[in-house]
Amino acid sequence: MLDTRQLQYFNAIYEHGSLARASTHLRIAASALSHHLAQMEVRFGKPLFRRKPRGMEPTAAGHRLYGHARSILRAMAAAETDLADAVDKISGPVSVGMSFSAVKAIGVAFITQVVRDFPNVQLALTESLSGAALPHLLASDVDLALIYNPPADPTFESEPVLEEKMFCVGRTDIIGDTDDPITFAELLDLPIILLRQGVSARAIMDDVGLLKKIEAKAILQMNSVQAIAGSIEAGLGCVIGTRLFMHDQLERGTVRARPIIAPELSRTLYLCRLASRPPTFATEAIRQLLIDHVRDAVLSGAWDAQLFQRS
Repeated sequence: MLDTRQLQYFNAIYEHGSLARASTHLRIAASALSHHLAQMEVRFGKPLFRRKPRGMEPTAAGHRLYGHARSILRAMAAAETDLADAVDKISGPVSVGMSFSAVKAIGVAFITQVVRDFPNVQLALTESLSGAALPHLLASDVDLALIYNPPADPTFESEPVLEEKMFCVGRTDIIGDTDDPITFAELLDLPIILLRQGVSARAIMDDVGLLKKIEAKAILQMNSVQAIAGSIEAGLGCVIGTRLFMHDQLERGTVRARPIIAPELSRTLYLCRLASRPPTFATEAIRQLLIDHVRDAVLSGAWDAQLFQRS
């Protein structure tokens, strides 16, 4: 039967790339590591590494086992910290994934309160471009993630937080010198710059049919906030986004935002976590803090959105 010690040994070999380096890191004889690795390979009936003159290269089975082992060891460490400190204090590691827009709206205020009110929580914040936070969640890299329009998936639990209207944003010579609404049909005639296809593109809207029409018309697809913003200001095209996404450019007057109608486009932000990972006292506290900061940002007008009523 596998135990946590063997998983720790396996992870060290995987991450350090050789028995010698793993041995130094763990302060355990390389022969002992080799013995445990051999036991694991016998148990699984297949090699986990290819032995090379200068190290160990994971096989396909080794890569798969590493994903499982990392999740198991992380969950066990969180459980030990959570239960040991539950009575006296909230502590332990908590990782949060946020889109660029969420970081812009609540990032600094959220981090400031975590540092002030939960000094024993080791916060890790991962910023990604809209829907790209989902792969981080599924890979167990984050405990909580604010994600736009996540697909229905039983592997994670989601609760809607807010809804944002989408705008056509661009220079006046591209989208017109007006704040009047633009129809979806008119939008398709403009040079659209789009988030890269895949899970990021889904963050624009949840209507697959409309999204496919936009993807077919897009002149550029990118996965970089700076590149998209720079291209819009350079007059290369327009973007379908929120007012928050291009807030700085809108404030400077270098671009305009026109509401999209017929149909109106919107996207929903969800707070997600893996269903298989039980919440800890720390993740529950940080989850509530995220919800509070999103609510405050919307109510103050800093985030142009509509809150979902919580039951």
